[in-house]
Amino acid sequence: MKRAKLSNDKITALYCRLSKDDGTNNESMSISTQKTMLKDYAKRNGFLNCQFYVDDGYSGTNYDRPAFRQLIEDIQDGEVSTLITKDLSRLGRNYLETGTYIEVFFPNHNVLLLTIMSSLAQEESRSISENCTWGQRKRFADGKVTVPFKRFLGYDRGEDGNLVINEEQAETVRRIYGLFLQGRSPHAIAKLLTAEGIPSPGGKEAWSSSTVKSILTNEKYKGDALLQKVYTVDFLTKQKKVNEGEVPQYYVENNHQAIISPSVFEEAQHQMAARHSGKNRAGSMGVFSGRIKCADCGGWYGSKVWHSNSKYRKTIWQCNHKFDGGEKCGTPHLDEETIKQLFLKAANAIFAEKDGVREDYDSIKDTLFGTAERQAKREKIGRFVSALEKRDGPLTEFNEDDWYSLVEYATVYSREDIRFTFKNGMEIKA
Repeated sequence: MKRAKLSNDKITALYCRLSKDDGTNNESMSISTQKTMLKDYAKRNGFLNCQFYVDDGYSGTNYDRPAFRQLIEDIQDGEVSTLITKDLSRLGRNYLETGTYIEVFFPNHNVLLLTIMSSLAQEESRSISENCTWGQRKRFADGKVTVPFKRFLGYDRGEDGNLVINEEQAETVRRIYGLFLQGRSPHAIAKLLTAEGIPSPGGKEAWSSSTVKSILTNEKYKGDALLQKVYTVDFLTKQKKVNEGEVPQYYVENNHQAIISPSVFEEAQHQMAARHSGKNRAGSMGVFSGRIKCADCGGWYGSKVWHSNSKYRKTIWQCNHKFDGGEKCGTPHLDEETIKQLFLKAANAIFAEKDGVREDYDSIKDTLFGTAERQAKREKIGRFVSALEKRDGPLTEFNEDDWYSLVEYATVYSREDIRFTFKNGMEIKA
C-alpha cells in the first residue's frame, strides 16, 4: 500500500529495539537488520524526513528507555506524525490503550493500521500514581498521617502538613455542636448562621443543612482521622469514589488537637441517629419537633395548622400516629401557647430547686467517667446546670434558648397530665 509523501516539517520515526533476551545471534532481530528493513520500507512507500530511534539492550517490559522517551516527547510536541517499527512488541511487551493517536506501520506484515499507542507519559502517570498510593497507604498503616484538604472549617494546614486549630473558626464549630445538642436541626443551624453573616467553609454567604451535617459527623473535630473515605478510581481522569470497602481504610486516634471533646462528638452522633426517619422519629424542623412524646404509642407529636386562611389560624401539635391503624391514640392535641406556659411552670419548679440540682450534680459528676457515653452524660448535665445558674430569677416569658438548653422532652398522658423531662433526668408534672 502506497502512502502520499509527508511534508518535510514532520518526522517519520523509525523505532528499533533489541532486548538482551532477544539473543545476540538472532540476525533477524538485530538492530542493523531492523534498520535496513525500516529504511527500505520507508523509501518504497514515499516516507521522507526519516529519523531512527534506537534502544539497544533494553527490555520491552518497561518504558524507561532513552530513545522511546525521546520518541514520545517528539510525538507530544507534534514533530512526529508517523511511526514505523518491525512489530508491536518493539514498542513494548505491555501494550496499553490510551488516547494518543498516531499511525503505526508494520513493514514485515506490509499492512497499515490506525491504532492507539501507549505513551510514556501516561505509563509514568500510572506508575507514579500507583507508587504514591502504595506509599500513602503504607504511611496510613504506620499511623503517619497528612490529612488532605483545601478548606476545612476550624483548622489550618501546619508546617508538617497536619491540622492546626484556627481559633476564630473553631468557635463556629463549637457553636454548631452546641446548637445541635440543644436540639436545633442542621436546617435551623444553617439558617441561623446564614442570617448572622458567618461565612461557610467554602466562603459562601449561605449555609446548607448538608454542610452542617458534615461538620457534625466529621471525626476530625474530635482529633481523630479516618483515612481513605474516598479513593481514586482512574489515575488519568482522577475520578474519585466514596470508599465502600473496595480499598482499606485506616483510623488514627489523637492525630491532631481536637476542637470538640470525644464525649460531645459521641453525644452528637447519638442525637443524629435518634433523629432518623420512622415511627419514632425525633424530627427537629420546629422548636417543639422531637420534644413532645405521646404516652400512648411512644411516637412524637407533629404540627398541624388549623384555619390556615382565616383570622383564627393557629398551630396545634398532636401525635403523628393519632389516626394510624385501628387503635387511635387518646392523647390530646396542644396549642403552642399551652406548651409554652406549661414549660415555664415546670422550668420554674426546677429553678426553685437550683441549689439542690447543683449539689446532686457535684456528688455524681466524678463517677461519670470511663466510657464516652458516661462522659457525654456528665457534660450534658453540666451544661444543664450552667444554664440554670445563669438565671437570676424565675422565667416570665418563653425563650427558645431556655427550651433547648433545659428540656429533653415532654410526655403527654392527658390534658391534665403533661410531664417535662429535663436534661438532668428530673421529671416535673406541669
